[in-house]
Amino acid sequence: MSDLKPPSPAVLDKYRGDEVRPLYTGRVRVQGGVTGHGRASGVVVSDDGALELDLRLPPSLGGPGGGSNPEQLLAAGYAACFHGAMNLLASRAGLVLVDACIEVAVTFSRDPIDGLYLLSAEVEAYLPGLESSVAAELVRNTERVCPYAKMFRNGITHVVSVVPTAAP
Repeated sequence: MSDLKPPSPAVLDKYRGDEVRPLYTGRVRVQGGVTGHGRASGVVVSDDGALELDLRLPPSLGGPGGGSNPEQLLAAGYAACFHGAMNLLASRAGLVLVDACIEVAVTFSRDPIDGLYLLSAEVEAYLPGLESSVAAELVRNTERVCPYAKMFRNGITHVVSVVPTAAP
């Protein structure tokens, strides 16, 4: 018997407060590996040790492949979050999802505006057995609830800083 179970739909209840209330922080560290370049030969490790992956450039970017890359990791997070939010909304609406699947593609591109880079994402929801209008409404509502969809739509608050001590 597994201890795994989905969260209660009560997590969708609206928060009423004056400030952001942090619930969880995922933290990872990337170091450069053989080439000293995190994207080309890095290793990513989570602070709890549950995640440890080799990072490699995909062949389409001139690398050897054979490891994960930032776009895959972002797509995985987005797909998992969207799938979870969709299941919570379906549960609250009394809908039963059978074999629901979310596929996310994150694309790394050249930006014609500044000549540098940008990311874009495409989300595909597979909802077998649901009437198309019900499926479309569920996906629209999920876009409103999923924080990854919100991040892609509105941006994200972020802080970048230099820490004056050596990495542990």
